[in-house]
Amino acid sequence: MDDKSSKRRRFFKRAAIATLIGGVAVGIGLKASAQGGPGGWHRGGFMAGPLDPATVEERLERMLKHLYVEIDASEAQQQKLAPIVKDAVKDLLPLRDRMREAHKQALEILTGDSLDRAAMETLRAGQLNAADAASKRFTQALADVAEVLTPAQRRDLAGRLQRHRQGWHRG
Repeated sequence: MDDKSSKRRRFFKRAAIATLIGGVAVGIGLKASAQGGPGGWHRGGFMAGPLDPATVEERLERMLKHLYVEIDASEAQQQKLAPIVKDAVKDLLPLRDRMREAHKQALEILTGDSLDRAAMETLRAGQLNAADAASKRFTQALADVAEVLTPAQRRDLAGRLQRHRQGWHRG
């Protein structure tokens, strides 16, 4: 009995980690969708409803303008950064729909008359693969952006992100 309990805990721990990684990757990739309009994330979060490509593009442009000001980006840097960020967001957006669908599937499996462990495992493995792909794509974009920035800009941006992150933890 203890072995089954240990396996179950390990499964849920891995699923939680995969979900967290996927959520972080998608959340960062979709940061643009949180940049405008009243309510922002408070109207259901990044998983709510379909995203309008024009709205995503508009919010992404606004986010990039803020970034350029924060790091004092030159015109040449702006020309290089925009395609890197836009391509990454374009590549990461489909993960949002896959996560929504996986959530629905998980609920169907867990609320069904009988528990299909094979389906749970298939879903878990698929989510891990999706999270890994998203993490790789995000890391690639992050490295590409870092190559465009000067060391001083990278340090400044890291400091700003750290201060901003500390603000999130205050309340």
